Amino acid sequence: MVSLKRLVCAAVAMLAMSIVARAEDGFPFGTEMTLEALPQAGSKRIPNIEIGDHGEVVLELWCKGGKGQFSVAGNTVIFVPGQIQDRNCPPARAQADDELVAALNSVETWKRQGDVLTLIGPRPLRFRTTGN
Repeated sequence: MVSLKRLVCAAVAMLAMSIVARAEDGFPFGTEMTLEALPQAGSKRIPNIEIGDHGEVVLELWCKGGKGQFSVAGNTVIFVPGQIQDRNCPPARAQADDELVAALNSVETWKRQGDVLTLIGPRPLRFRTTGN
């Protein structure tokens, strides 16, 4: 016969594992992430986003940089771009940056699996947690 103590321990362990699993799959506030993309011709740079604890975002794109804000409710996400700095970018990189900001601005939902965040909209964007 199973003792009450073992049942309670098993229940606590299952609860703890589900909390950890949910935390790993939650929106990655306080995380730096890199876009799953190839560098632009003539550059090694790949866009990344640094998401603050309250959804504030620092963007480093292929050439440009700037700020923005994520608002998250459940699996719904809204990105509002802030001021984007034009850093005398070559036309192809400037266009790629503008398209990426537009894609971020059009995301509607998100999902996370481990260290990958997928922002879902007309053009899905996959970001991976930057390892240190």
